[in-house]
Amino acid sequence: MTRIFENKKICVVGLGYIGLPTAAVLSSRGYDVHGFEVNPKAVEIINSGRAHVVEPDLDILVRAAVQTGKLKAATEPAPADIFILCVPTPFQGEYEPDLSYVRKATETICPLIQKGNLIILESTSPPGTTEMVAEVVAQKTGLTKDEVHFAHAPERVLPGKILREVVENDRIIGGLDDAATEACAEFYRTFVSGELHLTNARTAETAKLVENAFRDVNIAFANELSTFSEELGLDVWRVIELANKHPRVNILSPGPGVGGHCIAVDPWFLVHASPKSTPLIRMAREVNEKKPHQVVERVIRRAKRFKEPTIACLGLAYKPDIDDLRESPAVTIVDALIERKIGNIKVVEPYIDSHDRYELSSLEEALTAADIVVVLVAHRPFKSIPPHLLAEKTLIDVCGALRD
Repeated sequence: MTRIFENKKICVVGLGYIGLPTAAVLSSRGYDVHGFEVNPKAVEIINSGRAHVVEPDLDILVRAAVQTGKLKAATEPAPADIFILCVPTPFQGEYEPDLSYVRKATETICPLIQKGNLIILESTSPPGTTEMVAEVVAQKTGLTKDEVHFAHAPERVLPGKILREVVENDRIIGGLDDAATEACAEFYRTFVSGELHLTNARTAETAKLVENAFRDVNIAFANELSTFSEELGLDVWRVIELANKHPRVNILSPGPGVGGHCIAVDPWFLVHASPKSTPLIRMAREVNEKKPHQVVERVIRRAKRFKEPTIACLGLAYKPDIDDLRESPAVTIVDALIERKIGNIKVVEPYIDSHDRYELSSLEEALTAADIVVVLVAHRPFKSIPPHLLAEKTLIDVCGALRD
């Protein structure tokens, strides 16, 4: 930590999948971190020295931070020199950005903001959101961007690798003015080893959305290939494998759709910002949103061979080996199968203990009872299923988990 940041206090607003790892990393670097989280159960768990989200080694880091007194969670914010907003930015209605969480978080910290503070928005946001934060602060406190620094530094981490990538990944830093950009960059240099790329807030906001839209478009291509291949009776995995032998081709793997808070949401922010300029991004979103329903129809066709089939649905998370179910296509598929009443649905998700809508089964129990096995997520436990447990089962592997 550089001398300029010695004794600086940090308030992390939102202790979810991004906020808690960020708070824990900052605590490990010597900062005094106050975590503001509206969920009292999460606060209780964190203050007991545990993480309430699944992430490798996060429990260890949280325990150390709490035991040393460097990290404390509460259901109210606290005065700080630096406020970091890590709250949800979902969409609403016709895919319009819902910035209510950002606005509410900003309003909540306004009574604590003082001249010279640095306010960083890490939440992935539509262009102009950082400006909105500054406007809310000005309205509530009278403090302008000449008196308080405002910047956007979008998170760029992969669940399962967050603790490493928070530190090692390159970061985009964009302030509302040059002074804010540099102040934010100086802070991130105290704990980020990756390169910092400095720009303005709107460019930083847009760049993060473009990253996820690029991935969404490429996934849509793979998912469209899987639908095409099924109609022609082809093995899409073999088609992609052979196509990727070309030195300049790198097709991604298809799956049941696209989930998570980023890729399934962020492209819509670009479409909403300029509908006429983004037909390809919109079409990619539509392709990926149709994919879960195509999987459901595929299962229904197979189920017609049985009188009352038992269907084992393996996986609920939006990607392998995490507990995050946000926007998960697997959940959409399970919900649709249950609603269509095509059989007895057994749900397996090894990374959560319970679900509020359906009873979870163990992997062995579900496989033993199943007539049809639908692999929705390539979790590690599913990749090592003994072949004899799949013998004489109808197998639908939509993510290629059993190909290795």
